[in-house]
Amino acid sequence: MRKQKGFSLIELLIVVAIILIIAAIAIPNLLRARIAANESASVSAIRTINTAEVTYATSFPNTGYSANLANLGGASPCTPAVATGCLIDNVLASAIPASPGKSGYVFLVTPFAGAGAINTAYTVGASPLTFNQSGVRNFCANEDGVIRFDPGAVGSAPVATTAGCQAFTVLP
Repeated sequence: MRKQKGFSLIELLIVVAIILIIAAIAIPNLLRARIAANESASVSAIRTINTAEVTYATSFPNTGYSANLANLGGASPCTPAVATGCLIDNVLASAIPASPGKSGYVFLVTPFAGAGAINTAYTVGASPLTFNQSGVRNFCANEDGVIRFDPGAVGSAPVATTAGCQAFTVLP
């Protein structure tokens, strides 16, 4: 009888089956971790936008809060002006709906004009670019700086009204 070298077909199939079982356990956890990271990045971006809005309103008192998200950014080298506040990076400033977004989310800033056409309030909203892949919750904040969330839905857009945002649950 000859001595065999190598592995039998059964041994290889057992190893492949074990690898597939481990992958079936690990991949959903990896996807949930990615969603959690995207949501955390989205909340951080909303905090950054809130800070930038307050700075913008202080820097340009005749305008108030910015008219849109792009006004908070600016291409490098940036010179601060009403159209380019130079307060946030250009990737975040261009993460609007109909764009690739940032960290799996798209953002929308909606100003509300008060007396004298000065923007006295705003709402910033964020929604996942691809629901259940890049995120599962929508986020928003108003000029009060309180970040709120709502379970998202397929095809949801960033919230654009103060009342809509205040209907969300306050983020703990």
